[in-house]
Amino acid sequence: MSEFRIAIIVGILQGFFEWLPISSEGNIALYLTAVEGLTPTAATDFALFLHAGTAVSATIYYRGELATLAGRLPQWRATRDTELTFLAVATVASAIVGLAAYATIEELFSALTGGAFIVLIGVLLVATGLFQRVANARLGTRTDPTLADALLVGVLQGIAILPGISRSGSTVSALLLRGYDPEASFRLSFLLSIPAALGAGVLTLTDGVPELSLAAGAVATGVAAVVGYLTIDGLLRIVSQIAFWAVCLGLGGLAVVGGLVTIL
Repeated sequence: MSEFRIAIIVGILQGFFEWLPISSEGNIALYLTAVEGLTPTAATDFALFLHAGTAVSATIYYRGELATLAGRLPQWRATRDTELTFLAVATVASAIVGLAAYATIEELFSALTGGAFIVLIGVLLVATGLFQRVANARLGTRTDPTLADALLVGVLQGIAILPGISRSGSTVSALLLRGYDPEASFRLSFLLSIPAALGAGVLTLTDGVPELSLAAGAVATGVAAVVGYLTIDGLLRIVSQIAFWAVCLGLGGLAVVGGLVTIL
């Protein structure tokens, strides 16, 4: 029953953490490495796999938005729809960068000890927090995305496959720094999250469901989907009210200290 216990725990964590700019992948990988004793590679794959569950949550939550976007597709070229172009270009860019990053981390993480992996996640969490802190000081009014915005956000979303770099934190912060208002930044970021999350989940299946039987994998994604759907509305409402950059700094600092203690 151990794998089902782990599946339920990480499914719940993913359902909560996905909507907060604190790197759900990084924090779940920390848990799996420090508490459950998984290797860095297995912990990362497991954390990425869970995104398939919350991708379902986001799809259901944004179903109205997605239906509207789908209805605009036939006129995309004629109307030069900048939002559809942004989403398409950013998704392609994130897929290319994400695949390259995944191939790199698979090789890199296989050579890391658990302690070194925890330190790395901590450092990336601190970097995520500092990036958000800088971006939060910028309040813009832009709402129409450009091709340059799409490429920038797509690259950052691809890099966010690294555990400790928050996908939403990075993409929202980039849009804020480009002068977008917070509402438009969050909307574009979470619409982008759906294909990215589905892609991350499918990517890990190329090597099989990490550390799980098929049944336990189904439980993990199912729990993540249900908890994610139940929490998304409330958590998205409080994101702008809490200094999550400070939370990232705190979690990252603790991870660095804990990892160094393990190494020493």
